[in-house]
Amino acid sequence: MKVAESSNLTTRGKFAYSASFSMMLHLPCHDAGMEASAYTGEQALLERAMESLQELLGTEWEVALRPEQLSGGDQGWDATLQIKSADGVYVQMLVEAKQRVTPKEAVGPLTSTASLVRRVNRNTRLLVISPWISPLTQEALRASGIDYLDLTGNISLRVSRPAIVIHTHGADRAPAGHRPPSSKPLLTGLKAGRLVRLLADTLPPYRATELAQGAKLSLPYVSRLLDTLDDQLLIERDGKVIVSVDWQRLLRARADQTDLLRSTEPTGMLAPNGVKAVLKRLTDKNHMDPGYRREVLVTGSYAARSLAPLSVGGQLMLYVQEHPLNVEAVADDLGLMPVPEGADVLILRAKDRSVWQRPMMVGGLWQVGLSQLATDCLSGPGRMPAEGEKILEFMAAHEQVWRKTDLSHLDESTLF
Repeated sequence: MKVAESSNLTTRGKFAYSASFSMMLHLPCHDAGMEASAYTGEQALLERAMESLQELLGTEWEVALRPEQLSGGDQGWDATLQIKSADGVYVQMLVEAKQRVTPKEAVGPLTSTASLVRRVNRNTRLLVISPWISPLTQEALRASGIDYLDLTGNISLRVSRPAIVIHTHGADRAPAGHRPPSSKPLLTGLKAGRLVRLLADTLPPYRATELAQGAKLSLPYVSRLLDTLDDQLLIERDGKVIVSVDWQRLLRARADQTDLLRSTEPTGMLAPNGVKAVLKRLTDKNHMDPGYRREVLVTGSYAARSLAPLSVGGQLMLYVQEHPLNVEAVADDLGLMPVPEGADVLILRAKDRSVWQRPMMVGGLWQVGLSQLATDCLSGPGRMPAEGEKILEFMAAHEQVWRKTDLSHLDESTLF
């Protein structure tokens, strides 16, 4: 069997698939912004998913739901799916249709159901169908040997007979009509960013009350966000105590719901004497005035390169405090000129005080803390996400340096 898996497919995908032959198949296009009304009802969800699978496999294959199962639900699954090849070989799969599925459900109830199914018949597989399945949930499902399909094109299906291997990528972010209920906050916004940094920078154990106090956030908000993180398997709790934080996946999840340039309202600047002259002036000011780190912090590609070099070039990004006059003051101080385009320096407005927490001194320059730097790069444009991944590798290798054991050390700097 010859199989090639697709990659980075957002709305249309193409891959080679073969049972006893090879053919090219195209995934039907689905708008990632479709409203929730398009997904109303389990029956509609099942029908849409089967249409997608049928079009994906082509006319040589027969895809059918067992009608007698559609009105059920007592079996622990919602339907039985049959896929039959042109030579009459077929496989039956048990289908679980869910409007939303979380990583916690994937490793909990769904894994239990899949294990039960395999004990009854080792050749029968469980297929989870949903309007959209997050990357974290996809990862959890694959780890449990569960197949999945969503209506944006995220599909993982592996059957030994007839031989089928399908793996395509659809939307990485939830469609507009498929966002979680407002009762559970997302990892967007300033408050979420503040809590994420605290969780990443500090080793557990700790409680929600301690986090709320350390981040200066309300306890109800912190508790709700921790519930969301627990659902996403980004934290682990023993009762009310947080005992583990998956800080790498947490920072990626935060960056996935953040856009650096949208959230910081950058002002483009030109350095007449070049970026190196600006960096030297910053270094000199830091030597003359140790408190200058409260005025300007370096982030982005130049900060990442000082710790984990990956590429050259890019714009120099500098954080200043939120007040608009600070942009003009720092620009004058560093000899920068505002320009409408072609900027080699971007001055970013720090919308929250957490940006200034746990800064780093690297090579005479004050830079944002590692967790802030990783998030900025991962949510930035161009090659910055790759630089962010490099920073995560650096963080993993130096975890004992930058992660602290005390929530009270928010202003303590890190030296490299």
